[in-house]
Amino acid sequence: MTKKIIASAITSANLLAGVLALVNILGSSPRYQLSAFMILLAAVLDGLDGRVARRLGIASEFGKELDSLADLVSFGVAPAMLFYGLGLGELGWPGLLGVLLFVLCGALRLARFNVLNIKTYFLGVPITIAGSLAALLALISLSPYVTLHLNMMLAFLLLLSWLMVSKIKIPKF
Repeated sequence: MTKKIIASAITSANLLAGVLALVNILGSSPRYQLSAFMILLAAVLDGLDGRVARRLGIASEFGKELDSLADLVSFGVAPAMLFYGLGLGELGWPGLLGVLLFVLCGALRLARFNVLNIKTYFLGVPITIAGSLAALLALISLSPYVTLHLNMMLAFLLLLSWLMVSKIKIPKF
C-alpha cells in the first residue's frame, strides 16, 4: 500500500462506519446502541486520518474533500437519523425539522470550514464533535436508568445545530 492511500483508507473507513450506523438504524430490527458506537468509531477514525496525512506529508485537497463528505454522513446524517429513530419521528414535523436542520447546519459548517481554511481555531463547533455528542446522548437515552423526554432530545439537537454554524471560536489543539 502506498503512502497516498493510507489516509484515504482511514477516511473511507470513517465513511463506512457512518453508513453502517445508518444500516443499523434503518434495519427491520433497529440496533440504536450499535449505531451510536459506529458514530463514535467514525470519530476516532476522523481524528486519525488528518494526523496520518500530515505526518506522512500527503495532505491534499482531495483528502480534505473526501473527509468532508465522510463527515457529513458519519456526523450529520447518521446522528440525525439516530435521533429520529429514537423518537423524534413521533413528534411529527417538529422532530423532522430538527433532524433536517441538524444535517443542513452540519453541511454548512463543513462548507464554511473548507472555504475559510482558518489555521488557529475552529469557527463554530466541528461537526465531528456535534455528531459525537449526539451519539453519546443517544447512548445515555438508551440506558435503563435514564429517561429523556423527546422535547429535551429535540432541544439538544437544535442547540448542536446552532453551535455548528455559530461564530464561536474554538482553539485548535
